[in-house]
Amino acid sequence: MEKKTIRRIRHAACAVAAGAALLASAGCVINPVTGDRELALVSADQEIAIGEQQYFPMRQAQGGDYVVDPELTAYVSSVGQRLAAVSDRALPYEFVVLNNSVPNAWALPGGKIAVNRGLLLELDNEAELAAVLGHEIVHAAARHGALAMQRGMLLQGAVLAAAIGARDNDYSNLVVGAANLGAQLVNQRYSRGAELESDLYGTQYMAKAGYDPMAAVTLQETFVRLSEGSGNEGWLAGLFASHPPSTERVERNRQTAASLPPGGELGRERYQAAIARLKEAKPAYDAYDAGLKALSEGRLDEAERHAREALRLLPAEGHFHALMGDIELERGRNAEAVEHYRAAIARNDRYFYYPLKKGIAHQRLRQWDAAEADLETSVSLLPTAEAYYVLGLIAEQRGNRAAALERYAAAAQSSSEVGQAARDRAVRLDLPQNPGQYLQVRTGLDAQGRLVVEVGNPTGVNVADVALAIRYAVDGGIRQAGQRISRLPAGAAQRIATGLGPFASANAYEVAIVSARVAD
Repeated sequence: MEKKTIRRIRHAACAVAAGAALLASAGCVINPVTGDRELALVSADQEIAIGEQQYFPMRQAQGGDYVVDPELTAYVSSVGQRLAAVSDRALPYEFVVLNNSVPNAWALPGGKIAVNRGLLLELDNEAELAAVLGHEIVHAAARHGALAMQRGMLLQGAVLAAAIGARDNDYSNLVVGAANLGAQLVNQRYSRGAELESDLYGTQYMAKAGYDPMAAVTLQETFVRLSEGSGNEGWLAGLFASHPPSTERVERNRQTAASLPPGGELGRERYQAAIARLKEAKPAYDAYDAGLKALSEGRLDEAERHAREALRLLPAEGHFHALMGDIELERGRNAEAVEHYRAAIARNDRYFYYPLKKGIAHQRLRQWDAAEADLETSVSLLPTAEAYYVLGLIAEQRGNRAAALERYAAAAQSSSEVGQAARDRAVRLDLPQNPGQYLQVRTGLDAQGRLVVEVGNPTGVNVADVALAIRYAVDGGIRQAGQRISRLPAGAAQRIATGLGPFASANAYEVAIVSARVAD
C-alpha cells in the first residue's frame, strides 16, 4: 500500500471517529514522525504508562537482562540515545540487552526498546546496530504499537484504561494478568507499511546522528540472505517473525540512503571492542543452547554434559546453573535442584525463572513455606500461570480452598496447558459445592408441550451423579420432581425427556442443578 493511500485511510478514520463521537476522549493528532493525521484513542500519556508498566515484565519473559556484561548494555544504550536525540518525538527512551540467544529486537510504546545478545553477535559494526535501534525507535515514535492497540480496541470494544489499571489488581504464553498486554505487543507482527515506515525514518535518523546510512542496506541484505538459508530456526523464531525481511526493503533502504548525504561513521572497531566479551562467551552460550535442546528432548545425560561445559567456560552466568537445576528437577532429584537454583539466584536475584523453579522443587519436597516464598518472589517479578498453579496446589494441600481457587483462577487466564490444568483443578475442587457454576442447563418444550432438559458439561473433567430439581406449576399449586444423570463426560451434553407437562410457556417451570460430583 502506497503512503498516499495510507494517509487517505488514516484521514478517513479520523473523520469517521469525529463524526460518530467514538469515544469522549478520542481525537485526531498529527503523527510526529510521518506528519499524518491519525485517530488517537491511546493518548501519549497512556503510551508512556504502558511502556513503563510492561518493560520490566517483558524483559523477564524474554530471558531477563544480560547482567554478566553490564558495559555492553551501557554501550548499546549510548548508541540508542544518540539516535533518540535526533528522532522526531521526545520520549523517555530506554535500551537494554536481553539474555537471549534468539536474534531479535522489539519496542514497546513510550520508547522502551530491547535487543537480544543473539542479534548483537550477527552485526558487523555500530552503524548496523544504529539501523536496528533506529528502526525500533520509529516503531515507538510513530505510534505503531499504539495503533495496533487501537485496532484491537475498535474490533473488541475494549477500554484501554482497564488494561492499564489491571496491574493494581519464551514465557510469554504463560504470562497472566496485566502483563499479558505487553506479551501481545512484543509478539505482534507489524504491517508491511509500518515496517517500511520504520526503515525509512530509521535510516534518516542514522544519517542525522552521523552514521553511514548504507549500513541499513547491508543489514537488510544480510537478513534476506539469512532468511533464505536453511538451519536458521533462531532467526525465524525471532526477528524475522515480527520484522520479515524482503528484497523490497533492501531496495527501499538503498533509495533512502542514496537520497541522504554520503559518508558517515561505520564504527566497526568500536563495535567489535564492545562485543568482545560477548563473542568470547559465545561457546558457553552455544553449549547452553545445546543443553536446553537435549533437555527438551529427554536426553538428560547429554544435557548435563553441555551444562557443565557452559559452567566451566562462564561460571558467572545464572542461566547455566538453572539449566543444571532443570536437569535435576527432571530426574526427580529435587534437593539437588534447589541448590542449583540457589546458585543461579546468587548470580542474579532479579530474574523470575530461578525462584519459580526453586519453588517448584520445594513444593515437590513438601516444603510448603519455602515453596510459597520462592513462588511469590517469582510472581512479583513476572506473574505466570505456572507459578499461580503451583501456589494453588500448595493452598489445596494445606486445606485452604478459597486461596487455591483464587490462585487457580489467576493461572486459568492463560490459554496454555498449565492454564487448562488450573481450570480443571478448580472444577474438581469447587464443582461438588457449586455444580450450577460449571454445568449448563437448557430447557424447552417438545411438540406436545412437555418439558425437555439438556445438561451440558463444558469443563475438562468427567462428572457423575448429576441431580436436577424441577419446580413446576400445576392445578394452581407448585410441585417438585427430580431427574438424575449417572455420568456426563467432559465436553458432552445429555438430553432428558422429563414427561412433565404439557406447559404453556417457560414461565411454568424452573430447573436447577442441585448436586454433582467429579467422576474421576
